[in-house]
Amino acid sequence: MDALTLEIAETAARMVVEEGLEYGPAKRRAAVQLGAGRAALPGNDTVEDAVRAYIALFCGDTQPAELRALRQLALTWMERMAVFRPHLCGAVWQGTATRLSDVAIQLFCDDSKSAEIALIDHRVPYTPATVTGFRGEPVEALSFASLSSELGETVGVHLMVYDLDDLRGALKPDSKGRAPRGDTTAVRRLLAEGAA
Repeated sequence: MDALTLEIAETAARMVVEEGLEYGPAKRRAAVQLGAGRAALPGNDTVEDAVRAYIALFCGDTQPAELRALRQLALTWMERMAVFRPHLCGAVWQGTATRLSDVAIQLFCDDSKSAEIALIDHRVPYTPATVTGFRGEPVEALSFASLSSELGETVGVHLMVYDLDDLRGALKPDSKGRAPRGDTTAVRRLLAEGAA
């Protein structure tokens, strides 16, 4: 990897951690800031490695507690939405989240409207949107703010609604051999490991 691509990854990592940006926008903004073209953009794995290094260097004293609070909030919502086979994904699942990160949960439903009805039953005001799914397909996202008592602030929660059949393909390991998402049992295990 050339020096410019690595510098873009490191600059993007700082933006991800300090500003809560997603990887794509952070990479593009870092490239513009450094006067580089899109051809030099690093892959997400490279940015994730840079995020982990940045967190270890600058946030080692605060990030573990913030991550635990976000995982606890995620577990709360996963338990509330248990009938939809929820799986935590993104930075909160991978362990790179900070207090600026949102919680991303994927739901696998027989009927996509039933997730919206469940939020209405919980009296949760939400905003629907269409986002790109894990295979590049459009999926419905239900977004809302939820209070994290441990952080003392509200956190964005995004529920991406998939068909039940999509669950089989969702469990394939990522490019590093890791599970790209985890169910309620896996999140409980992460919380127990963090408390030990």
